Amino acid sequence: MPASRRFRVGYLSHVPHQSFLDTAAQHPALDVVRIPLDQPESAVLAALREVDGFYVMASRDELPKPFHVRAELLAELPGLLMAGSTGAGYDTIDPIACTEAGVLVVNQAGGNAEGVAEHAVGMMLALLKRMPEAQAAMRAGRAKDRVALMGRELRGRTVGLVGIGNVGTRVAEILRLAFSCPVLACDPYVDAATVAARGARKVEMPELLAESDLVSLHLPLSLESRGLMSAESFARMKKGSVFVTTARGNIHDEPALHAALASGHIAAAGLDVWEQEPPPPSHPLLNMDNVIVTQHTAGVTHESRSNISRIAALAFADAAAGRLPPRIINPEVVGRFTERYAAKLGTTIS
Repeated sequence: MPASRRFRVGYLSHVPHQSFLDTAAQHPALDVVRIPLDQPESAVLAALREVDGFYVMASRDELPKPFHVRAELLAELPGLLMAGSTGAGYDTIDPIACTEAGVLVVNQAGGNAEGVAEHAVGMMLALLKRMPEAQAAMRAGRAKDRVALMGRELRGRTVGLVGIGNVGTRVAEILRLAFSCPVLACDPYVDAATVAARGARKVEMPELLAESDLVSLHLPLSLESRGLMSAESFARMKKGSVFVTTARGNIHDEPALHAALASGHIAAAGLDVWEQEPPPPSHPLLNMDNVIVTQHTAGVTHESRSNISRIAALAFADAAAGRLPPRIINPEVVGRFTERYAAKLGTTIS
């Protein structure tokens, strides 16, 4: 049942793509407001107190820390009902704190899967062919011995995917159909039959690390995944293997990876995510010729940005129309959320 008034959604400064505003405009029950960041923090907080939903920048480097949706901010926003991230990730939102506050959290999982998957596979190809090293040699005037830059082909190589959700599934499909790669997957939340249906063979982490020619991360940052790729994990990988991550910073240990690359145990790495984004120019990994570095841009394509923005607007539109949206991160809060929704808006949601 639609709310008795329009459901107000606020965003800070800008949206990822115009499609959010265009889609929202097609739903009269939505009232979308822009809250400028070039004003005192107190003014931003005052504006946020007037919204029902908060469209939250997903990247840590884009959103000022005072407006990360943590317990401190939630205490200032007692009327907030819903927080939706601008992407599949939600590093700037604390789901546990939101659950305690009765706030529903949604993300846009799958909306940028194609962009991220293509980025990951592109890194694999470039690293195996040693393109970064060849480019560095040419620019430095050292491009004399082509054999010194002998590359390898992706076709037929075993690839291990840590996580096989939306992005991992698309990566597996590309690798299997285009390059005839055997694909292994480690994902404790997906059973063996589902993994097989997604084009991979389910294994545990030790087997994946030991058997894969390339290891690619496709999982969210959580208490369980933080520090997953440690010095011990890199040591378990095949000598000469390749490491790629388009997941989240803090899942892999950056000093441990640098050491594994410097020793030659890991041949090359492709890194789209960092502990600090962007990393400082002096970061050791930025100065290695066998490392491709990007600034969390795997999903930053016109198509992916348009898609994730559209489905975010649709999630808020669902809430405005009295429907629970898809992609709920904290389903345990639904009962309390529906009570708060009814108390604030005078109608039910289901």
